[in-house]
Amino acid sequence: MAIQFDTQKEIGWSLDLREPDVIRSFMPGFKWLYDNYFRVQTSGWDYVPTDQKVLIVGSHNGGLASPDMAMMIYDWVLRFGAERPVYGLMHPSMWAVLPPHLAKLAAEFGCVRAHPKMAIAAFHRSASVLVYPGGARDVFRPHAMRDRIFFNNSRAFIKLALREEVPIVPAISYGAHDTLIVLADIYPLVKQLHEWGMPWLLGVDPGVFPIYVGLPWGISLGPLPNIPLPVPIHTRICPPIVFDRYGEETARDRDYVDECFYPVEGEMQAELNDLIQQYNACVRSKSKK
Repeated sequence: MAIQFDTQKEIGWSLDLREPDVIRSFMPGFKWLYDNYFRVQTSGWDYVPTDQKVLIVGSHNGGLASPDMAMMIYDWVLRFGAERPVYGLMHPSMWAVLPPHLAKLAAEFGCVRAHPKMAIAAFHRSASVLVYPGGARDVFRPHAMRDRIFFNNSRAFIKLALREEVPIVPAISYGAHDTLIVLADIYPLVKQLHEWGMPWLLGVDPGVFPIYVGLPWGISLGPLPNIPLPVPIHTRICPPIVFDRYGEETARDRDYVDECFYPVEGEMQAELNDLIQQYNACVRSKSKK
C-alpha cells in the first residue's frame, strides 16, 4: 500500500513513495518518445555495476522538461528493471511549485529532495542516486554554453561520494539543448527588481530567469514548463571514477575535495567533446542520405 502524506511539504522527504508499478506503467509512453520523438542513441550502460550502488552525476539540458534526464531514467529501467531503485535529487524550488498530483508522481518515480540526508538514506538502502550538480543554472544554461559541462562550482556531490564511499558514474548527453533554445539568463536583473520590491512568482526564488525560444510559448521569460522540440538526443554512460581516499574526514578536506572535483569535471568535458564529434558525424551522415 502506498504511504499517504498529509501535506505536500512532506512529499520528497521519503524514499518509500517510489512505486515500481507506476514506473512500469509509463514505460510504453517513454519508449515511444525514446524511439520516435527523440530518436535516442546511447552507449556505456555496461559501465554501471550490477551489484553495487553508485552516484550517477550528470549535466542536463532542455529546461524543466529535461528530456535527456527522462531518457536516461528510461534506459535505467529498461536495463535493470523498475525494482532496482535509483533516486533522483530534485531541486527544492521544484517541490515548492509543482502541483500536488505532479509532486506525488515525481516521488513515485523516485525523485526526492536535493538534500544530503536523502542521498545518504538512499545509499544506506543500497540504492543508487542520480544528481545534476549544476541544478537550475545548468538545465537553463544559455545555448552558447551547450558544449560545456557546468556544475555551477558545486562540490557537494564530491563530498557525498567520498563520505559514502561510492564510485561516481558520469552521465553525459548532447542534443537536448536544442529542444529549448536559451538565449540568455537575466536572473541578476530580476533579482535586483525583487530587492526593490517585486515579488517572486509563486513566492519562490527560482535562481535562474532565462529568455528562451521554445514550445509552447515561442519567445518567453522565466523558468516555465515547456514542451521539448523533437530533436535527436545522444547519451553516454562513462567509466566509473574511483578516488584514492574515502571517508567522512576526507569529505571535510577542502583541498582533497578540489583535487577530486577538477578531474571529474575535466573527464566529463572530454567525454562530452567526444560525444559532440560523434553526434555531428551522425548528423552529417544522415544529411547525405
